[in-house]
Amino acid sequence: MIRLPTPVAVTLVIASALGPFAIPTAQAEPAAKFLFSQKKTPTAGPTRSIGFYSNGCLGGGAQLPADGPHWQAMRLSRNRRFGNPVTIAVIERIAGDAAKTGVWPGLLVGDISQPRGGPMSSGHSSHQIGLDFDVWLRPMPTPRLTAAQRETYPFRSVLKKGTFSVDDRIWNDHYRDLIKITAEQPEVQRIFVHPGIKKKLCETAGRDRGWLAKVRPYYGHYEHFHVRLFCPPGSTTCKPQKAAGSGDGCSKLDWWFNVALQPSPPNAKPPKPKPPLTLAGMPAACRAVLAAPAAGGASGGAMTAAQTTPPPAGALVAKPSPRPRR
Repeated sequence: MIRLPTPVAVTLVIASALGPFAIPTAQAEPAAKFLFSQKKTPTAGPTRSIGFYSNGCLGGGAQLPADGPHWQAMRLSRNRRFGNPVTIAVIERIAGDAAKTGVWPGLLVGDISQPRGGPMSSGHSSHQIGLDFDVWLRPMPTPRLTAAQRETYPFRSVLKKGTFSVDDRIWNDHYRDLIKITAEQPEVQRIFVHPGIKKKLCETAGRDRGWLAKVRPYYGHYEHFHVRLFCPPGSTTCKPQKAAGSGDGCSKLDWWFNVALQPSPPNAKPPKPKPPLTLAGMPAACRAVLAAPAAGGASGGAMTAAQTTPPPAGALVAKPSPRPRR
């Protein structure tokens, strides 16, 4: 009896014959999130935000100092406080403006990007090109948090438990004013918040409502707000997002509460998970970013947009369907 070769055997023979011209299989390349999360330092050379917010990387990133006059970076062990220098400067400016006006004593800054950007091993699909950052919806406490505290200090929802409405026992006008200060920065394109927060902002904004156009309702985002910047001027490698529009968006919130946030029918099929992003699906320049030498310096080459002397820390104490346009 003549045995026919198996498909696997045929594939191996063809690959062997083609040699370097063989087309790699999908399994040949690991998920990009594992490659980028292993890089602990930024690259040497000029800053480049490469690609789109959810598919790209960061060359020559700057590092936000762990402590500043009016901010503290959270979850330091995650090593996600790198960004375009424009991003670092905007964070520092927002923190300073909010403190000087008595709106907010200090920012608790969440994830920005990894040292070389790219997809993260957990937590975000964006934050890849150093132009996104998170701000916790909790003011910086006094005394300041130690590095150890920042690993366990809890998130806190500003919504009433079991509802989509803001909890007025937590929320006050300072929360609104902090988001307004952020939205009024010219570099900011979008701010993502929970629909319940957007509704509260619509109700309390007053006559000056232009800044609300930048505030976009989205799933989650009830413990922090997510800030996205425009591609910096002259950045030819950055892929911009479409304009957010000029209306305040307040008349479009019903869909969120009546449809998007409602539970799926019992017989609804779960959405098919997306395959993990690989380098083959990313901008070609991201391969060079991964392979590039690290920037020099005792701290692994992390640059800062502004040199800051850290103040002393305090004492130790303990996707749905349909997907809307963001």
